[in-house]
Amino acid sequence: MRERSRTRGRREAGAGGRSAGRAASPWRERRGAPAAGGGRSPAMEGGAADLRQRKKQNDTESDKMAPDERNKENSKLGRSPKYVLIQRFAKLFFGCLAAVTSGMMYAVYLSTYHERKFWFSTRQELEREITFQGDSAIYYSFYKELLKAPSFERGVYELTHNNKTVSLKTINAVQQMTLYPELIASVLYQASGSEEVIEPVYFYIGIVFGLQGIYVTALFVTSWVMSGTWLAGMLTVAWFIINRTDTTRIDYSIPSRENWALPYFACQVAALTGYLKKNLNCSAEKFCYLLVSASTYTFMMMWEYSHYLLFIQAVSLFLLDSFALAQTEKVHEVYKIYLFSLFLGYLLQFENSALLVSPLLSLVAALMLSKCLQMNMKKGTFMSRLLKIMYVYLVLTITVTLNFLLKMFVPHKENEHLLKFLEVKLGLNTTKMKYLWTPYVCMLAAFGVCSPELWMTLFKWLRLKAVHPILLALILSMAVPTIIGFSLWKEFFPRIMTELSELQEFYDPDTVELMTWIKRQAPVAAVFAGSPQLMGVIKLCTGWMVSSLPLYNDDDLLKRNENIYQIYSKRSAEDIYKILTSYKANFLIIEDSICNEVGPVRGCRVKDLLDIANGHVVCEEGDSFAYSKYGRFCHEIKMNYSPYVNYFTRVYWNRSYFVYRINTVISFQS
Repeated sequence: MRERSRTRGRREAGAGGRSAGRAASPWRERRGAPAAGGGRSPAMEGGAADLRQRKKQNDTESDKMAPDERNKENSKLGRSPKYVLIQRFAKLFFGCLAAVTSGMMYAVYLSTYHERKFWFSTRQELEREITFQGDSAIYYSFYKELLKAPSFERGVYELTHNNKTVSLKTINAVQQMTLYPELIASVLYQASGSEEVIEPVYFYIGIVFGLQGIYVTALFVTSWVMSGTWLAGMLTVAWFIINRTDTTRIDYSIPSRENWALPYFACQVAALTGYLKKNLNCSAEKFCYLLVSASTYTFMMMWEYSHYLLFIQAVSLFLLDSFALAQTEKVHEVYKIYLFSLFLGYLLQFENSALLVSPLLSLVAALMLSKCLQMNMKKGTFMSRLLKIMYVYLVLTITVTLNFLLKMFVPHKENEHLLKFLEVKLGLNTTKMKYLWTPYVCMLAAFGVCSPELWMTLFKWLRLKAVHPILLALILSMAVPTIIGFSLWKEFFPRIMTELSELQEFYDPDTVELMTWIKRQAPVAAVFAGSPQLMGVIKLCTGWMVSSLPLYNDDDLLKRNENIYQIYSKRSAEDIYKILTSYKANFLIIEDSICNEVGPVRGCRVKDLLDIANGHVVCEEGDSFAYSKYGRFCHEIKMNYSPYVNYFTRVYWNRSYFVYRINTVISFQS
């Protein structure tokens, strides 16, 4: 009993001491009732002042110690500020180095392949020029004319008032053939003083190959920005090169407009991808905006079909904005870039009416007019969804209406064949030779393989619980592209090296002999007629005037091509003579490769298409029957009998070409 009472006493004393201590605590004094008279006691004020002083000292010491303690803590975790900064810099440095190196190596690869294919450095100038075929020859011929002109201004004037290329026709070649790449190349060649360093042809194709390197670099950067890792860029480049036959036409058509334009489009896509990213710092956002503006306008100036592609891009941005997947303010800034590029392009392309009636202008104008209805459409309510549907309907309605009104009031040529030609050119009607879409398919595939976010989304959808989704996503986003890269390296790298090591042979003596004969024997004022592809080569190699060109954006030239192709149809000698003389042609060239063409699929050859168009073939129950009282002109003219010899006189021939002078005085003696 005595022990219990002593224990109880100690507990009470301890409790009393703790109570007294709490009562004497400055915190208790601050929170307690005020002293009598509404003021504080001196002891309370002194305690509070002492507490504030100690707190201030502790805060100062903690502020002094905070950076060191944070550094020590981050050092333990391996995330010190210096380490994070170095890590980011290393990632950026090696990524940029890999992107630039990929582009440079691809340009060198194209140059090496071109040299191995054509033996370009060992050829004479004429043999080099015949490697440009079709429309490529026409573009390069105007580049040559610009360099030969006494001044750049005089060269531009001669191109805009050109009457020395196509008979009976004065054309603005700069506008009609989109010769801005040649203007830029000629200015750079002369301004850089390259005349004494490099030949014009090497300078020209070097620029094109360099642009292809920029193309690859832009695809690399776009994939890197989307996925967050430059491994995706490496994989994009690998797939791009492996599928080169479907990603580019650079192998056999170097001066084509898309080879000049698509690299700028790839830069625009890369800059636009970065610009639309969230949490972008101010300087990076301004840089991306300026790059989008410059590349959009340059792309529009380089290719006559660019506004169709930008229309597809504008539709994509419209859908992203409608589903709240992009920032509305940024999307509308891009719309302003479209409008500015269209306006400036219209002025500098000699008031090109095609830009005014383009669907891009109608769509962007409709989007800007409908901008006021886009408020409160992203809150998820029923009314907002209803407004979103109405907004989409309104935009489509205004777009169609504006385009219809513009076509009514703006003078323009309705070239319906352009859309069909664009469909073929972009590969929309084939399952393979899609050089516009395939590069971005490669990029999206690399993004899907290398993006941790997509892996995490997949694992969350699968409800994976055995392993943490974030950890597994990070591992797979590194491992899978590495495995794919090594497998591609093992399988395709030997093929590429073999391709570069093989010496291919390009030998066309018949064409060289034909061009030599024209330059030596034909009158300077002579006009040649034949297939449009051959006419382009004649214009480039000889400078002589031709009756047609391999261009399909002009109704008159298109009609000329159709008429002159009749030399391979089943028409009479008199009909062909009337067609050729209507274009003031002096010489006719028959190509044996077209006349005796043996295609794998009948009905697709030039002569088959002509027979069908002329009604000289009747198809019944799967069988074809020829119906014409005349033989095929290209065969009959070689027989040298009347009436063909009365209209045409053979003056030159070799294994591939037959040249006939078109008689001005007709003799009907057999």
